Amino acid sequence: MIDANQIKEHMEVRAVDGGHIGTVDHMEGSNSIKLTKSDAGDHQHHIIPLEWVDHVDAHVHLNRSMAAVKSEWISAN
Repeated sequence: MIDANQIKEHMEVRAVDGGHIGTVDHMEGSNSIKLTKSDAGDHQHHIIPLEWVDHVDAHVHLNRSMAAVKSEWISAN
């Protein structure tokens, strides 16, 4: 299981297929990651569950494709 403390503000989030999903704004509670709106095409924050994280190094790597993430994430203001 991923330790949420490994995930820091401004880390890049990447899909399993290598695509850029976004940039971490902050952890939203202990189970979700809120992405910055500045690099989202729709200028909204998006929230993804921690369970989608495969591993963390210099980046946050997800276990889903870019298309899957963008169809399942939650938009938030």
